[in-house]
Amino acid sequence: MNKRLFYYLFAVLCTVTLFTSCSDDEGDDTPTVIPIEQEIAGDYKGTMDVYYVGVPDPIASGLSQKVYVTKASDTAVKLELRDFVFFLGSEELNLGTIAVENCPVTVEGTSYKFSGNQKMTLLVGDCDVAVSGTIGSGNLAMIVDVKVGGGTLQVKVDYKGTKLAGTESTEAKILSFTFDKSVEANAVVFSEPIVNEEDGTIVFEVLKDVTTDDLKKLVPTIEVSAKATVTPASGATVDFSSNKAIFTVVAEDGSSKIYTASISGRAFVVSYDFEEWDPVTHKPMFGDEETFTTPTGWCTSNYGIVEMGIFKPMLGVSGWLVTEESEGHNGKSALLRTINSKGGVGGLIPTITTGSLFLGTWSTNASNTLNSTKFGNQFNNSLGRPVAVKGWYKYESGKDFYTCESDATDKATIDVSKGEYADQYSIKVSLYTTEEYDETGFSDYLTGESGDNNFYTSSRVVAKGGVEGGSTDGQWKEFTITLDYGDAEFDINQKYRFAIVCSSSKEGDKFWGAPESKLWVDDIEVIYKK
Repeated sequence: MNKRLFYYLFAVLCTVTLFTSCSDDEGDDTPTVIPIEQEIAGDYKGTMDVYYVGVPDPIASGLSQKVYVTKASDTAVKLELRDFVFFLGSEELNLGTIAVENCPVTVEGTSYKFSGNQKMTLLVGDCDVAVSGTIGSGNLAMIVDVKVGGGTLQVKVDYKGTKLAGTESTEAKILSFTFDKSVEANAVVFSEPIVNEEDGTIVFEVLKDVTTDDLKKLVPTIEVSAKATVTPASGATVDFSSNKAIFTVVAEDGSSKIYTASISGRAFVVSYDFEEWDPVTHKPMFGDEETFTTPTGWCTSNYGIVEMGIFKPMLGVSGWLVTEESEGHNGKSALLRTINSKGGVGGLIPTITTGSLFLGTWSTNASNTLNSTKFGNQFNNSLGRPVAVKGWYKYESGKDFYTCESDATDKATIDVSKGEYADQYSIKVSLYTTEEYDETGFSDYLTGESGDNNFYTSSRVVAKGGVEGGSTDGQWKEFTITLDYGDAEFDINQKYRFAIVCSSSKEGDKFWGAPESKLWVDDIEVIYKK
């Protein structure tokens, strides 16, 4: 609809509303007593339908509007439309608070009738306005006819309203605004919407590769104040293809509030579903090469088991630290476990060996095993900055918790002060800087060592986050890690490495933990934003 025409129409309605330029009765000098306070004055809740003259269907319908009627004199009333705001498409048209101070009223039978004509000058010129209608038994009905530019365009407004009792609720709020992910169309919504009541805004994010057609089919679930209504309704399909949509909440008493829901950004997601596993062959320092499987794109601490080589039979070590599980949160998953590797061989093999799954690579360092794990893949800056890592996990702690009282990692003993089933898992994420990628000597990698070489504590780390915890009683749980950049900023021109490290024992870097602690992980997602 033409925006200028709406301004004509609603300004006319607000200025002339109901009773302007009504004629005085002639011939009878007896004053007519009009019970304004008893039967007319009050607040009216109603709606408007807008038509082009000669066209049967409305061009706009159900426009909510509240009219305030108060006594101006014994034969006249004052009318107000407060905070008169409406939307033409997604464009706000704000006419503010408009008051008509003196509107004469006449009596006809048991109703109060009004009619009149007025010429008005609006923003675009002159127009002729005719208004007629009635008030009776608490109901208000009127027709407003507008001729623009000498009749070149004619518009009719049909308004109907009901007088309120004064006890109706005045609250018009959106209490919650969500997208039910069980609705297929809502799968493109990435973040939970945030409602700002003060500003009347709702913001949420969608996936980067979402299409215009996808955005036309979103289905929000909306909870509003008691006895209030919202348009579009909860559960209705809403078009967000213009990146925003308007929601109008109308209270029981007709008061209304406008909310603008908009898409605040788009996120790119890289997913790891652990459905594909690749064979990896490794030759230890002592013994024959062995082959194990690793989830595509990841590295594991299974290399450490291979490095035990010819000593495994003597130590009684069998199996792998990280294995493929057929039953996960959705399809396959990765299972990490902590084992009792007995300790020995001159301190080269610890008592406790933790299962680790990580982004990065492995380069054996017999004298410093924590330096064998090279954490972090080359980061693709074109994806944007990583902001979060989400996924699913299940955890089961082993019974007896071992600690080392000294640096002799092969001498760990049960620490009864920890109690039973006290082990915890750890999932940590970091983004760190590098000057050059060294995939031959691995010199630029941060590792599991302590101090400034550690992938989580180094001064090179610009963003990090993590979760840890104990047993989940056999249940899969969802985790979300939000990366904390602190005072650092993501530099598109800087080289980075990005690391995710999952451990079946969170203190495994100290060679502490409980044998048979188990961590399952599945459906890990990395979220990036530009």
